[in-house]
Amino acid sequence: MTGELRVVCWNVERNGRGRNGTEDQRPLVRKIIRSFRPHIVFRQELWGAWDDGKADLYDEARAIGGLMPFMTRPREGRSLKPVGVMIDLDTFEMVQETEHDLPWKSIIDLTVRPKGSDKKLHLASAHLCHFDADMRATEARRIITLADHGRSVMIGVDGNSYPHRTDLEAVALPDWTQVKDRVHYQHRTIPGPNGKRVSDTRPSEILTGNGIYVDLGLHAGTDLGQHCALAPTASLKRLDQGPPQRIDWILSTPDIAKGLIRFEVVATEEVKQVSDHALLFAVFDLATVCEPATTR
Repeated sequence: MTGELRVVCWNVERNGRGRNGTEDQRPLVRKIIRSFRPHIVFRQELWGAWDDGKADLYDEARAIGGLMPFMTRPREGRSLKPVGVMIDLDTFEMVQETEHDLPWKSIIDLTVRPKGSDKKLHLASAHLCHFDADMRATEARRIITLADHGRSVMIGVDGNSYPHRTDLEAVALPDWTQVKDRVHYQHRTIPGPNGKRVSDTRPSEILTGNGIYVDLGLHAGTDLGQHCALAPTASLKRLDQGPPQRIDWILSTPDIAKGLIRFEVVATEEVKQVSDHALLFAVFDLATVCEPATTR
């Protein structure tokens, strides 16, 4: 196979649905995503998309290019903002759909095969727990299992935590003495040396610290010289939680990372209008992605 593989990852605040009578932003959300002509879309915060036979989910997939959408089931007493993946059926054949049930928010995991290729890819979307650092670590370890047995994986993640290679990042970790939202402080920090709480970077270290996954933003920003790939992604609106940080990631196994051509953090005024998260856009060489994976 030849050509580009285009991938979008985006946490759309409240799924673009207005709050307290504010304007419904779903048409703009779909217009923005459609402009990237994606073959894969990783979505977080699909609030309300399950209702009415998943009518909203299918509306979005159809509006952004006739993709096939999949999402996890919302469960009462847990998060009601599920995750999803949408794929271009002109590019991929579906093999299997799996939902990995976890205490707060499930992970969706599609197995697909690029048409004309024998290689199977796992495409997953995850939104790590916003309030419990230990649960985030558990969720990260669950994501690690997707790459077991040499499987090839790409995953879009809202990490609700911070990259662990702080020496390579474009922005410094929060100065927690300056963060006014003390609930956010408890949610995003863990006990550190001398009893002082520090920023939670454990999920990033679990996922990418030993070579199982590549943080594609970091790879683009350092190895490919695309420094804008390290731009912060959230929060684009709140001023009481410290400066924006790079908490949204697209990760992949190294065989897929070899095919990365470019990586963008998109935070235009239109994006900010509909979400507190930037949109991530990655472009790959499809032929490289389809090459057989070597044993890791």
